[in-house]
Amino acid sequence: MELYHNDMAICAQKVRLVLSEKNLTPVLHHLDLRAGDSHTPEYLKLNPKGVVPTLVDRGIPITESTVICEYLDDAYPDTPLRPRDPIARAAMRRWTMLPDTGLHSAAGTVSIAIAFRHQENSRQVSMFSGQARERAHALLMHGLDAVFVSDQLVFYDRVIGDLARQLDQTPWLAGVEYSLADIAMIPYVCRLCELEQRWWWEDDPTRSSIAPWLARCKSKKGYAGISAFLNPAYLGLMSVTGTQASSRIKAMLDQGKCRH
Repeated sequence: MELYHNDMAICAQKVRLVLSEKNLTPVLHHLDLRAGDSHTPEYLKLNPKGVVPTLVDRGIPITESTVICEYLDDAYPDTPLRPRDPIARAAMRRWTMLPDTGLHSAAGTVSIAIAFRHQENSRQVSMFSGQARERAHALLMHGLDAVFVSDQLVFYDRVIGDLARQLDQTPWLAGVEYSLADIAMIPYVCRLCELEQRWWWEDDPTRSSIAPWLARCKSKKGYAGISAFLNPAYLGLMSVTGTQASSRIKAMLDQGKCRH
């Protein structure tokens, strides 16, 4: 088994959470995304989209992090990560599909607007085409001032609110068991921590269930899939720029919520 990944990429973190929880130790290939490692001809043969992660198991490349996570639970059923109950499994899938229906885009937008724009380069913009290139260029040039950032912030914040409401009712997102639902969401909450945005829930008493849930997640053995790969250079950048941006983000969220 081999995993092509990046240390701080959210989708790669999600897959590593599953691998670590199941005590699976693939051969790791770290890709420097800024250097264009994910767009080499060799890698594009494995993953034509040029994104991470890609799992190669039994000689077959498997792409899309949500698909990889379910594949791993099918192929390696020890330490199951999906509820047996069909209702709970349906609840799990409501959360696992969320990154692919807007959350991942929002997290990427917010991460670049706050922090990564300060280290991006023109080569990365050239990897995109059409509207995606226009959005990437706008983020690099304007950061939080890019016209579409406010809506993405509001969407991200709404997800955090939904998370809290569910955790008010159940200890884990799909019910009484830790599952792929929690694994799908952990990296997105951790990203806000890395960007010094914990106040999104710490300053809101209606979201008090998030901090203990996150602590429970971090106590799982699989959390090494994130903690063992944290990049100090990225963490330093995100902490500084996130702290500087907090007051602006508060104002943008207040204004955006009123508009919606």
